[in-house]
Amino acid sequence: MKGESIGELEELVLLTVGSLMDKAYAVAILEEIKERTGRKLDVTAVHSVLRRLEKKGFTNSTMGGATQDRGGRRKRYFTLTVAGRKIIDETMVTRMELYKKLLMATQ
Repeated sequence: MKGESIGELEELVLLTVGSLMDKAYAVAILEEIKERTGRKLDVTAVHSVLRRLEKKGFTNSTMGGATQDRGGRRKRYFTLTVAGRKIIDETMVTRMELYKKLLMATQ
């Protein structure tokens, strides 16, 4: 994993995939990010990030069944891989270390 890094949007999408568990598909991820952050993203941007994360080995995807409400189209569901969870854990540790250092510097 050394040498791997993720951008801010990739981190946000990975965290959202993990938090949505088995309900993580592009539109649900988009809506969760918007609700939690107020950030407005285009669904194509989310699809692009999801493809990139899967290529990096941080997520896996499976196709759900076709539904009437989607005109027979299927949803692609995403889950975190072990590597995805590891990169998120490493990122959060780094953020917390820096935040603690900031707190110490401003006291």
